[in-house]
Amino acid sequence: MAKILVVDDESPIRRVFRDILEHEKYKFDEAADGAEAVEKVKQNKYDAIIMDIKMPRMDGMDALDHLQDLAPDTPVIMISGHADIEIAVQAVKKGAFDFISKPLDIQRILITLRNALDKSTLITETKVLKRKVAQVKTTLPIIGESAEIKNIKSQIDKVAPLDVRVLVTGSNGTGKELVAHWIHEKSQRAAKPIVEVNCAAIPSELIESELFGHMKGSFTGAVKDHAGKFEQATGGTIFLDEIGDMSHSAQAKVLRALQEKRISRVGGDKEIDVDVRVIAATNKDLLKEIERGNFREDLYYRLAVVLIEVPPLNDRRSDIPLLIAHFTHLICTDYGIAPKKMSDGALNLLQNINWAGNIRELRNVVERLIIYSNPHEIVEDDVLQYVIPVSSDGAKANRNRLKDIFTKFDTEKELIDYMTTEYRANKGKNLAAVGDKLEW
Repeated sequence: MAKILVVDDESPIRRVFRDILEHEKYKFDEAADGAEAVEKVKQNKYDAIIMDIKMPRMDGMDALDHLQDLAPDTPVIMISGHADIEIAVQAVKKGAFDFISKPLDIQRILITLRNALDKSTLITETKVLKRKVAQVKTTLPIIGESAEIKNIKSQIDKVAPLDVRVLVTGSNGTGKELVAHWIHEKSQRAAKPIVEVNCAAIPSELIESELFGHMKGSFTGAVKDHAGKFEQATGGTIFLDEIGDMSHSAQAKVLRALQEKRISRVGGDKEIDVDVRVIAATNKDLLKEIERGNFREDLYYRLAVVLIEVPPLNDRRSDIPLLIAHFTHLICTDYGIAPKKMSDGALNLLQNINWAGNIRELRNVVERLIIYSNPHEIVEDDVLQYVIPVSSDGAKANRNRLKDIFTKFDTEKELIDYMTTEYRANKGKNLAAVGDKLEW
């Protein structure tokens, strides 16, 4: 049922509209002038607005300017007297959908309103389609056939259709954000936005404004009213990444928002209803953070209705070949070059590296190998030259052991032959395992 706001300083005119619109099964709301209309639009969503031009405090033309900023897709129908036709035409040029002349004609009102609602529906449907197309292009698949990944996919399928809060845990670079996106993609809210907030990247003094918005003048630099992430995500999903780094004051407000499903902007005294699904993620052990006094226990249990733990790459090494093939295809396509093959020896080396940076590190390594290797194939020598010596801190032990191994062979070919043989015989072990087998 469409909701219509009627703005007119004459109460008899508003009563006429109430009778007409309610008879036609529309939801009716009213405002006595432009200023009141602007405030109502800040707090509510309307499918169409019918507004007089001449009113006290704020007339229709000034209100139209504000409404174009606040609700640009909501059609505004202007009401004008015969002497105001020229002004009404100017209003249409400024963005009004149409105008209705006084005295009011019921049929004209209803026809104009239906046309306006049809246009509004078309705009909404177009945006939904564009968003779905964008999501198809940008939401990457979850790559892997390991038991761990199959379990995560199963959990996503179970929880996504239910409007339940989810806490995703795991080390940096494991793919927590991708899990959140797929929960949203498979949910009933997929047509609405998923709004992301990196709680660790926003200064503590700004996090509340970012989440809940602020009113003009509420602090230095607040030059206009600002809708926060919770408002922007209404109807959809808000993804609170790195939730363990959120300040205590922001935690308290998030808890209230979850409990009451309403928020207040910084510097504002009006409460705003919000309808969002919350998915949070962290690389921290929140139970330990609770013991240290860094995280609210009540907020934890509000967020962790469902827990999904994303395993580190080292715990699902069988997925590495699939991930490498996927990244190779994506990167070569981006660079406009033919996909490169990877030798078995190079793949074995990569499968046994200590991936402290997880999938993010693996992707960077694949890109580096594609750039530096020969045009057709990535071989063991490429991995030894471009990956092992410059790998992450987690691979330092591997690198140091390899330095010792290098001294035991007279030629590079002997080294490569040895390592290839050992990796094929010791799949699942890391690079240091090779050194352990050498007789020093």
